Amino acid sequence: MTHSHTLECRHIERQSGTAFRLKRGQILRVIDPMGEQVSDLMAFREDDLDEVLSSGRTIDYANTIYVTTGHILYSNRSNPMFTILEDQVGRHDFLLTPCSPETFQIIYDNHEPHPSCFMNLVNNLAPFGIAPDRIPTTFNIFMNVVVAPDGELTIGPPLSKAGQFIELRAEMDLIVGVTACSAEMSNNHSFKPIDIEIRE
Repeated sequence: MTHSHTLECRHIERQSGTAFRLKRGQILRVIDPMGEQVSDLMAFREDDLDEVLSSGRTIDYANTIYVTTGHILYSNRSNPMFTILEDQVGRHDFLLTPCSPETFQIIYDNHEPHPSCFMNLVNNLAPFGIAPDRIPTTFNIFMNVVVAPDGELTIGPPLSKAGQFIELRAEMDLIVGVTACSAEMSNNHSFKPIDIEIRE
């Protein structure tokens, strides 16, 4: 358990998002206040937006698709961006892209306007000068993706229970985007908020 004090708390309403600066050494706690709710996270190096959180490099160096306590999340330049200090859930996804308007058209056959993690990240990261095409595969906190022996993916309900969290320590100065996910399948068909705390 980390001994830290809280600098800032944010409540992310269902199907929405936020973005903020996180300084090296600060700790980001992402909390699932009600249970079974996914939160997509993306991060960029504050002074060089071309350096971005990398799913591929993180999975490669960890040699697992299920990163948890003690694992490092790497950038596209193989620099540590986060260290997972504490993980009360133990199942997150780093394979799938943030849900987008196209996700709902292609996977759900829903062509009506629909909130999405991608657009919530786009809108919240825009003030920091981050363009949509810079947003790659997100770290999908609490998302429960099971891989069958033949490679087929099954998205199950998140294993997170009310109040459980993951804590990530920033290993460089970052701009971070966080959402409360908008995809029905990922959240056991019920949209809920996400709470975050920035700790020192």
